[in-house]
Amino acid sequence: MEHEAAHRFARLATAIPQFDPESPVPALLRAAAEDERRHAALCAELSAAYGQPATDSVADPEIAPRNLALRDAVLYEMVAACCITETESVATVTTLLAGQLVPKVEKVLREIARDEVAHGRMGWAHLAREASLRDVRFLSRWIPSMLTGSVDDALFSPAGPPDDSLLPHGVFPLARKREVFIKTLEEVVLPGLEKFGIEVQPARAWIADRLKASLRTRG
Repeated sequence: MEHEAAHRFARLATAIPQFDPESPVPALLRAAAEDERRHAALCAELSAAYGQPATDSVADPEIAPRNLALRDAVLYEMVAACCITETESVATVTTLLAGQLVPKVEKVLREIARDEVAHGRMGWAHLAREASLRDVRFLSRWIPSMLTGSVDDALFSPAGPPDDSLLPHGVFPLARKREVFIKTLEEVVLPGLEKFGIEVQPARAWIADRLKASLRTRG
């Protein structure tokens, strides 16, 4: 994931000047790409310390719908990758850091947390700049797709009995992970999007549908 983010940020840094040459965001994206490469190295070292060598990846899937024009596609990716994914990452990591972690895990998470805050902010900065120049409300219909792409299917699967045994190693029990995800959406991400006139009711319906499906499966 860190490698993927590095490639995405580098690609977006070259795309934005094509339609907004005065934007300050590409410089932030280039710095963020370097951050993500450093995160990948840190995670590889941590993985090796747990006895599982990491493998590098150069995947960089373009997550925006193919029918969007370049400027709209870049805004889609910035909101999905930064306003949603990076903001959620900050919440997850800071919640983990509030507990008792294995020292080597804590060290890595603290470094990642510091950078992820900046990565989330650059998404909001790009959205604010675009909103000052044009109507960004078209994103409303796409927020559920962004949310779907930001989680794996297991997040809303039935949770078994709470198991906190892996918390010191930076791994949430499923129910706690879902709780942090939803709380961050409701308290940070969706209110932030609303400030730019983006309708978030489709996103709230997405949350409700997944929670209902989870309860049905559990029952």
